[in-house]
Amino acid sequence: MEEKFSRLIFVPIAVVIFLMIGYQYVCPADSNACRFRSDEKGLVQQRLPAFDSLYSEPEADEDFPAKITSKFNFTERDLDRHVDFNIRGDDVMVFLHIQKTGGTTFGRHLVKNIQLEQPCDCMAGQRKCTCHRPGKAESWLFSRFSTGWSCGLHADWTELTSCVPVVMNKKDKKNVQKNKKNFYYITMLRDPVSRYLSEWKHVQRGATWKTALHMCDGRPPTQDELPACYSGEDWTGVPLTDFMNCPSNLANNRQVRMLADLSLVGCYNMSSMSELERGSVLLASAKANLRNMAFFGLTEFQRKTQYLFERTFGLRFIRAFTQINSTRAASVGISEKVRWRIEGLNALDVELYEYAKELFLRRYQDSRQRQHQEERLRRRQERQQRQRLHRNYLVELLRLGGGGAEEEEEEEEVKVLEEVVTTEDYSSQVVRW
Repeated sequence: MEEKFSRLIFVPIAVVIFLMIGYQYVCPADSNACRFRSDEKGLVQQRLPAFDSLYSEPEADEDFPAKITSKFNFTERDLDRHVDFNIRGDDVMVFLHIQKTGGTTFGRHLVKNIQLEQPCDCMAGQRKCTCHRPGKAESWLFSRFSTGWSCGLHADWTELTSCVPVVMNKKDKKNVQKNKKNFYYITMLRDPVSRYLSEWKHVQRGATWKTALHMCDGRPPTQDELPACYSGEDWTGVPLTDFMNCPSNLANNRQVRMLADLSLVGCYNMSSMSELERGSVLLASAKANLRNMAFFGLTEFQRKTQYLFERTFGLRFIRAFTQINSTRAASVGISEKVRWRIEGLNALDVELYEYAKELFLRRYQDSRQRQHQEERLRRRQERQQRQRLHRNYLVELLRLGGGGAEEEEEEEEVKVLEEVVTTEDYSSQVVRW
């Protein structure tokens, strides 16, 4: 009789111990998670702080606005960017390098700063690196610093999409039909005024890019379609006024032109349609191509660019990106009148950048929220795993303490424990939903 009585007393004591242990995991001593507050929130919110996160703004992020003024209608598919990049298979990352957008720095990150099973082999004194797949003599990256300018100097979207598949299959000595590759295009964009001024300073120092092919529909533009802005070898020392006055200057709206499908407007033949219609078609094409790219970053948001790239491709950089605002373009002092002139010459780029910036920031916000949800789910699963371990431990403890107890008494004790755990699990569901 005394032995049976002792077992009955042991059950509630064990339950109390279990609840105390569980409480320590749900509400740690150094946390305010379950502390009662004297504000106007209800009891559920006081006891379940995760309830707040369902209806509040996401965690404050450095140099990131709490709310983004939405001007464009982006779908969930536009915002959710994740690529199952198979570096061992036939996937290829293609970097579309637009002049003066920080592409050189980003290109170096791709070949020297990514954690890889087989890092790119970069020899001192050589411009190009060998970026092979693990165990294969095939390149997974098409860029200036890996394959060189294989499709022409600063090849645009029109050139790359027709050239890259041919070049990559030729390099890997494979048949296109039997080994179809997946090409993931990426690029960088920059504020149009800053980019324009940076290009002007670069040209002023002697850059020309005159060896660029500008291939479209199988041919380069004629001299009449794309007349030169200068005579001689280069445009060294060109004043900003002269740079702006050349109507065929490819610096004007460069980002839209390099991202659009030029075949839609007759390539460089300006007589195929009106200037207004041409601009409208190019802008719409550039927006669509940018939106459908696997990834794009913004020069003005280096850390967010790094974060989104890592989230998109599931790759990690070794060193953090650095935001450098003291550029040559930033040091150029211009009047408001000149700024308006530059914005007018780059009206399509200005609209594209506005579109790209909102899409970029909304992707960033969406990705951060998804990451927070993933972390909450992981913590809940870890907590539930600990609870299961404690439940199993307590069941074993009860069995050891019960000695030679009858089976139905043990089943009754386990049933009581399962009811307690079920209640704890249900509270977690309330937090989530």
